[in-house]
This record gives sequence, structure tokens and C-alpha cells, in this order.
Amino acid sequence: MGLFQALILGIVQGLTEFLPISSSGHLVLVPAALGWESPTLVFDAIVHLATLVAVVTFFWKDLGHIIAAWWQGLWNRQPLQEVESRIGWWVILGTVPGILAGVLFKDTFESFFTSPPAVGGFLLATAFLLVLADIIGKRQRGFSEMTWWDSILIGIGQAAAITPGISRSGATIAVGMYCGLSRETAARFSFILAIPIIIGAGSMNVYDLFRQGDAGAEAPALIIGFIAAAVCGYAAIKILLAYLRRRRLYPFAIYCLIVGILAVIFL
Repeated sequence: MGLFQALILGIVQGLTEFLPISSSGHLVLVPAALGWESPTLVFDAIVHLATLVAVVTFFWKDLGHIIAAWWQGLWNRQPLQEVESRIGWWVILGTVPGILAGVLFKDTFESFFTSPPAVGGFLLATAFLLVLADIIGKRQRGFSEMTWWDSILIGIGQAAAITPGISRSGATIAVGMYCGLSRETAARFSFILAIPIIIGAGSMNVYDLFRQGDAGAEAPALIIGFIAAAVCGYAAIKILLAYLRRRRLYPFAIYCLIVGILAVIFL
């Protein structure tokens, strides 16, 4: 992989991991549109690790409070008393559907990564989810009013987003809004919920990376891709949270609609 390709794909991964436009879909469509080979397993592992660094860096204070409250609640046998402790449990519950889907339907999900038109079709589905969220979502509830059932439903949205073209952040934010959460609350929970699933996917890729044993040859490209993905991922989180405080999801839906149609027709 060349340095320019690594830079572009790192930027794409960083931005699309957190903007509701599907990172996995773009990592299929961008190389297909430009005539590049698909990213290697090594590169995929590195840029996922970079987005993990981005989200943990952005939310490190929140994560510290959540972990401390979760542990204290467990120690005092009052696990659901504090809001931060409940969020910890909701993250655990919300991660379960993604784990089950990844284990049970791994081959099915992987089959879509070789079909750009299918990815385009799933981007159209993402556009529909985003529009529907702004139409029917009441957007009134915060973290203190969030329930275990909300976390399960949002987790199901995250599980569906293993499919390339279904945006993970888009699906989880949309389902959160369907449940009545505010845009910002749904987005913050979506980003925090991403941490365990990125760790899981990244760990599997890193394991395969060491088995493959050829990371050294790609070192310059991997470094550039990592930096680009980490910086752009951090920026994407910050921009989206500020944007959602006052604005709707329609621009992202329009983008997914246009790219999805182009992919279906031309790829």
C-alpha cells in the first residue's frame, strides 16, 4: 500500500467511523471507485486501533467516572443507584447483540464486503434510518432516564451495523432517538458503546496480524494511516456532538442516499 493511499483510507476510516455514513461501507467503496486493492488485514487492524484511541481520548473523563461508579455500585451491592453506574451496565448489555451477531452470522456479513452494489443498497437503508429518526424521535430523554431496554435496542442497531453500508453510529443514534433519547445523548452513548466492539474487532485483527507476520513491510503506510485515522476520528466526534445539539440528521441521510445510488449504478 502506498503512502497516499494509506493517508486517504486513514482519513476515510477516522471520519466515517463516527459520522453516521458507515466506515466499513466506505472502506469497500473508496478502493473500488479508485481502482485500488482492498486494505490489508494489517492496515484494517491499525486504523481500528486508531479510532479506539480517538474515542477513548475524547471520553476519558466520562469513562473514568463510569468505571469508578460501576465498580463502586458493584462493591456496595447497589449497581443501579448512580447514573454513571447504570450507563456502565447499559454498555455491557448493549454490546451483547453485536457479539452474538458477529459469532453467529460472521460468514454472511463478510460476504457483503466483496459486493460494492450491496454496500450501496445498505447505505440507502442507513439514509432511511436517519430520516425516520428525525421524523418520529421525540428527543426528550437524557442519560438519567435511559433504561436497560433502550440499551438492548441500541445494541441490536449496532449488531446490524456489522453489515458494510449500515452505519454503526447512524444505526445506534437513530435507534436511541426512536427510544426518545435526545440527539446528543444518543450520540454520546453510541460513541461509548463503540469502545467494546472496536476492542473486540481490533483484537481479532491484531491476532491475525501477528499470525500473518508481515507488518514490518508496511510500517510507513501503517503509521500514516494510524495518525490520519486517530486525528480525524477525534475531530469527527467533536464535530458531530456539536452539530447534533441544534441540527438534524438529514444532511447525512442525503449523503448516504447519493453515495448509495452511485454505488448501485456504477460499481
